[in-house]
Amino acid sequence: MNDAPARSDGFSREAAAGLILLASALLALGVANSPLGSLYDKLLHHEATIGIAPLALTKSLLHWINDGLMAIFFLLVGLEIKRESLIGPLSNRRSATLPVIAAAGGMLVPALIYTAINWGDPVALRGWAIPSATDIAFAVGVIAMLGKRVPSSLRAFLLALAIIDDLGAIIIIALFYSGHLSVSALALAAAGIATLVALNRSGVTKVWPYLIVGLFVWLCVLKSGVHATLAGVVTAIAIPFNGPKGSGDGPLLKLEHVLGPWVSFAIVPMFAFANAGVSLHGITFGELLTPIPLGIALGLFFGKAIGIYGFAKAAIRAGLGEMPRGASDVQLLGTAVLGGIGFTMSLFIGMLAFPGAAAAADLRLGVLTGSLISAAVGYIILANARGSKG
Repeated sequence: MNDAPARSDGFSREAAAGLILLASALLALGVANSPLGSLYDKLLHHEATIGIAPLALTKSLLHWINDGLMAIFFLLVGLEIKRESLIGPLSNRRSATLPVIAAAGGMLVPALIYTAINWGDPVALRGWAIPSATDIAFAVGVIAMLGKRVPSSLRAFLLALAIIDDLGAIIIIALFYSGHLSVSALALAAAGIATLVALNRSGVTKVWPYLIVGLFVWLCVLKSGVHATLAGVVTAIAIPFNGPKGSGDGPLLKLEHVLGPWVSFAIVPMFAFANAGVSLHGITFGELLTPIPLGIALGLFFGKAIGIYGFAKAAIRAGLGEMPRGASDVQLLGTAVLGGIGFTMSLFIGMLAFPGAAAAADLRLGVLTGSLISAAVGYIILANARGSKG
């Protein structure tokens, strides 16, 4: 998803993906607030059936996007996490320490801000994890648009941080946003996971057996009460990195290369279009000051910046990590602000935290406000900052 070389003008695939993601969100907002708004809502809630009875599944288009297509997104995220852990910055303990500590701060502080604002409302508190997420495509896309004005070390730092953030979000979803569990479905899912492990241990390097078993695991997890997208991560972890006879050009990198453009330019924009459309009719500035959207927006903008920058600087001062080469304090702060672009993952967690329509507008308003302010302010800081001479 992020291994394509950048063009000389800095407008790489990441930048293009970030712009398309933004355009999809704006289009959703435009449609939702136009005469087409009712059609937009009806389309998303139109039920579609996949399969043949008794194995058929009937869900709304919105659910197919969030439970089905996003499983492919999480499959790619899982592939990226595994690659970065094997050959990327996360494979080296020294280079991984700073983004790990910064990511921890970037998840903890926003959650605390949201919790403090919504304390006393048990329903609203379900959304504590919403501002803890960073949108990897959007955030890296903004940095890519800045080109050589941002040191490559900071881009690597943000990418590693966002991947760790995604891993944290996956753990949060598994632990805190699962429904009533079905023991039989979980048992079948466990059998599927055991099969994936067996394929890996047996040295199978073809991708299709993993994908077929992964589809079975997805179906089981879908029925189990655990969120179905986690099946994508499990499948990704099982796919071997090395090819036949230890070749580095193995199935993991090949599948990541194939999935990357589809996820960046189709699946994630489709998710944004389906989930970012909020009717602004009757919404005033005072609506943004209500606890849920205010907690999300402040958590993303202030919480992410304070958590990432503060924890990173503390780690550097304590000798636990090194300042990204060629980067200044101001550039590190600008990158931390970009971490407040929660968007895709924040919306996704929000859909799990507030499955009903009651808080949907508040959720989207908070995520869009916090993410857009973080993107704008982070861009301005980085566009005007100078790198370190050291």
